Parts: sequence; C-alpha cells; structure tokens
Amino acid sequence: MDKFREAKALILVADFGSLAKAAVQENVTPAVISRRLDSLERRLGVKLLHRSTRSIKFTDVGIAFLEDCRRLTKEWDQVEDGISLGPREVSGYLNVTAPAAFGRIHIAPHATSFLKQHPKIKLSFNFTDKVLGFVQEGYDLSIRIGGTIDPNLVATELAVNKRVVCASPSYLKKMGMPKHPKDLLNHECLVLNYRDTSSNAWHFQENGVPLQVKTHGAIDCNDGEILKNWAIDGLGLVWRSTWEVQNELHNGKLITVLDEFSIPGYNIMAVYPHQRIVPTKVKEFINHLKKYIRLKFLRLRANGIHYP
Repeated sequence: MDKFREAKALILVADFGSLAKAAVQENVTPAVISRRLDSLERRLGVKLLHRSTRSIKFTDVGIAFLEDCRRLTKEWDQVEDGISLGPREVSGYLNVTAPAAFGRIHIAPHATSFLKQHPKIKLSFNFTDKVLGFVQEGYDLSIRIGGTIDPNLVATELAVNKRVVCASPSYLKKMGMPKHPKDLLNHECLVLNYRDTSSNAWHFQENGVPLQVKTHGAIDCNDGEILKNWAIDGLGLVWRSTWEVQNELHNGKLITVLDEFSIPGYNIMAVYPHQRIVPTKVKEFINHLKKYIRLKFLRLRANGIHYP
C-alpha cells in the first residue's frame, strides 16, 4: 500500500504542479507528500524530479516512470471494477480533454450534474484544439470531432455533426435566399481565416459529386464564435458546425440554407484507450454526455436539419 501511495503522490504532483496542491487532493500536508516522494526515490535509487520552492521538473527517468505509474493505477482501477459484485460508488480522478469551443459549450456545462450524481469523482478538464496523448498526458477520455481514430483507441459516438450554411432572417430578407452554392459568390460570406489559401473554401455536394465554392466577404476572423455572432447581427452567411449554432437555429436567430447540398455528417466521439475493462468512471461520464448531447441534437431534427 505504501508503494501505491508513493506512486499516487508522484502522479498528483505531476498533475497539479506542486506539493501543496497534491497534498490538498490527498487531504494531507505537503510534508507527507514530500516524504512519500523521498521514500520512492530512495527505494528506486534514482532521482525522479528536481524540486525547489518555485518549480518542479521531472528527470527523463522520472517522466518514464510516471507513465508506468499512470498505467498501473489505471489497471488497478480496472481490477477493482472487474471484481465488483454489485453497484460500487464511482470515485477517483477523471481527466478529460476536448476541443476548446466544444468543451466550453457542450462538456463543461454538464460537470455540475455529473458531480451531483457522483460526489466522490474529481474532474479535470483541458479544453484545447491540440490533440493530446493519453499515456503521455495522463488523460482518461478525449472528445474528438471527425477524423481517423488510432486502432489502439476505442471510440463511442456521442452525436453526428454537420456543417451548415446559415444567416439571420434579416440578412436573408434583405439579400435573398441562395438556391445553389454558386449563388454564394453574390453574397457576403463570413470566413474563418487561418491565413491559408483554403480557409475561404466552403464544401458541398451535388448529386453525390463534391463541390467547392471559394467564398468572400468584407470581414473575416479566426474565431468561430465571433463569426456566428456577426451572422446573428445580419452581416452575412456563415458556414459552421451544428454543435456551434444549434441554439440559434432552435430559437430562430439563424436559418439554414442550401441544406440539400450539405456534405455528409461526421461523428462526435468519446475516445479512450483500448483496455480489458473500461473504468466505471469513464463509462458513467460517457453515458452522462450521451444523454444530454443527443437531446440537444434531436432538437435540430425538429427544426428540419437532417442527418444521414
């Protein structure tokens, strides 16, 4: 048990960046965490991390050992799940990463209700558009939108996303409704700029054949939420994911056009490492997200946004 506590202390220090914050998680003093780390290093005969009052830096050996500790603690959780003969209270740390905007809109709002159901869970979110590794970064679950999935990972569908062209009722009343993607050449289009030549290309299909239109407008931005707000204000048409604009479509602030030319939808997925027994905390959080996210997307079907 002492070995397990020492390994857990190492993981907590890595996750929270200080002895004091790690100590809070274990409900002990920083001195206790320090003694556990000292004991671990003495027993192994190697230096795992350099500690000062201002920073903590892992050695190369420490980084490698940390990954092993993460793997072993997860395996221990799986063993406990496997031998449980009945409902067992879900507990422990659950580290989740997701794309920044999606996480802010669709993941974080459900943390409160999840923690009310599972008060012994400690959640940690990292919302970033960078795809993070599981073992290297210590994540239990990743939310991915489209793309290919590594064969060593398991993907569970949360919802189907589509890209839609939409605008405010005031804009469409003033400028007219485009009937074909090529009509966009005569419209103000709010373009997401990534400072590359393809950022203004909007993609469609006609009779199953891919169709690309190079759009243009008087204003662009590298932030999708700003583009959405400009569209609501009547500045032009925007091509966004349904998960970004579903509330505005539901309340009528935005209206979709060119739906019959939309490209096929793609999955929003909860992804986790392939393992013999999936930890209960991971399964419970995925089920929690499914319930709320799918309800939101069902509202779009009622508004006439169709999925494959």
